[in-house]
Amino acid sequence: MKRLVSVVTPVFNEATVIKQFLDTQLIPTLESMLGDINFEIVLVDDGSTDGSSKIIKEYCAKSTSKIPIKCVSFTRNFGKELALMAGIQYSDGDAIIMIDADGQHPVDAIPAMILRWKNGAKIVTALRKQSTTTHRFGSMMFYKVMRTLGNTSIVVGATDFRLIDREVADEYLRFTEHKRITRGLIDWLGYPQEYINVKLNKRLSGKASYNFKKLFALAGNSFISMSKTPLLFFGYLGMSITFFSLVLGLFILIQQYIMGDPLHLGWSGAAAMSVFISFLVGLVLTSQAMTALYISHIHIEGQNRPLFVVSKEKSVGITKKK
Repeated sequence: MKRLVSVVTPVFNEATVIKQFLDTQLIPTLESMLGDINFEIVLVDDGSTDGSSKIIKEYCAKSTSKIPIKCVSFTRNFGKELALMAGIQYSDGDAIIMIDADGQHPVDAIPAMILRWKNGAKIVTALRKQSTTTHRFGSMMFYKVMRTLGNTSIVVGATDFRLIDREVADEYLRFTEHKRITRGLIDWLGYPQEYINVKLNKRLSGKASYNFKKLFALAGNSFISMSKTPLLFFGYLGMSITFFSLVLGLFILIQQYIMGDPLHLGWSGAAAMSVFISFLVGLVLTSQAMTALYISHIHIEGQNRPLFVVSKEKSVGITKKK
C-alpha cells in the first residue's frame, strides 16, 4: 500500500505569490515524485485580507493536478503557529511536511526529506544558511538564550520547514496552549532528529509578513512557553541582594559599633540605613521567588501538555493509546 505524505502550507496575505508557488514549484516537484508515494497539499488561510482565501478556494476547486488539494480557511488571523497546527490536524498523511507559501523554502529539498523518512527518521529538519550578518547574529542570540533559559535545546538555524512522522504529529496535536512555537514544541517531544542544510530562496514577491515586531513577540512567547527562568529571575536577584546586604550589614555592625571602627571607615547612619533598606528589598524580591514557583506550577498545568511521550518504535506490545 502506498504511503501518503501531506504538505502543509500556511498562507497569510500571499495573493501575489500563492499560484506561482503552487504551479511552478510545489506541485511540479511533488508530481515528479509520484510512484511509491502519494501526496496531498493542505493550504491553511490564516485570515488573509488581500484575497488569498478566495484565490486558494478557487484553486482547490478548479485544480487539475494529480495532487489533491485541501483548503482550510480561518475566520480571522490566528497566527502562523496555529495555522501549522490546523494543517497538521486536517492532514491524512503518514508524514507531514511544513513549508511556507512565499517560495523561500527550497522545494528541491523535499526528496531528501522523504528519503530520510523512508529510512526511518521521525523528524527531518531543514537548517538554513543565514543570508546576512544581522540575521546570523539575531538567530545566534535567540538560540543561545533559548538553550540557556529553556529546557529544550533548539539547533541553530532550525526552521519550520521540516518533515514529521505521523507518530510525532499525533503527539504534537495533544498540545493545547495558544501561544506556541512549533519548532520548540516538536523538539520538546524528544524524538531523534535528522538535519539537512538548505539555502533559502528569495521571496517570489512582496515582503515578509513576519516583521521584527512579530519575530520579537514570537521570541517572547518562546521564552515564556519553554522556560520558567524569566519568572524566577527577580527571585534570584533578590536572594543575591539579600546575601550581599546581610554580609555588608554584619561587617558594618561589627566593624563600626562592636570594634569601634578600627579601619576608620566612618560609616554614617544613612549608609547603614541604605544597607538595611537593601536587605528588605532583597527579602521582598526573594519572596517573589516562592510566589513564582507557585505561578510556574499553575503555568505548566494550564498549558496542559502531554504528561509523557511514548515511542512506538522502542515499545513492545502497544496497540493503541488509552
